[in-house]
Amino acid sequence: MTATSVRGIDHIGVTVPDLETATLFLTRAFGAEVLYDTLRRQDGPNGGPDVERRLGVPAGTQQLAVRMLALPGGGPGIELCEFEGPRREPPARPCDFGWQHVALYADDLDAAVRDCVAAGATLLAGAQPLPGPEAGEHNRFAYLRTPWGSTLQLLTYPDPQPWERTASRRSARPARSTADTWPTDPARPS
Repeated sequence: MTATSVRGIDHIGVTVPDLETATLFLTRAFGAEVLYDTLRRQDGPNGGPDVERRLGVPAGTQQLAVRMLALPGGGPGIELCEFEGPRREPPARPCDFGWQHVALYADDLDAAVRDCVAAGATLLAGAQPLPGPEAGEHNRFAYLRTPWGSTLQLLTYPDPQPWERTASRRSARPARSTADTWPTDPARPS
């Protein structure tokens, strides 16, 4: 194993066709909170050769808005990015190369699915049992499409999973919501 200073995922970036619509979906479906705007629409588009080189986007592409949100239970942030450009591709599907979905843990999977659908998502199929090494009596998942077409997985695994019996470490199950407190980081001064 290699030594590394990487501690975990800080945020997940999602390109959306409309920042406000995506923000509304995430706040309604998950209770997400806007933390800050890195680039506000009224501050003008961010473009040019430096942006094209830094982000690896085609010439003429402009960032219109960038916003960071947090989910109530903590964990990585969700960074929404809205672009305008000469060449746009549809969202990746699970069979395409690259990062292709975000999975969010839910204590109540059925309620989370209902909230997502009410906020504009499309359920691809009903909730299914988690298979094989993730199986457990109440361990289930469901895939949805966000209003902008990205793939979203919701899952719950309250029961022990077979893989945990022989593993040397555990995956990081998200903590329950601590909406009243700010997460503490021992590296940050108080």
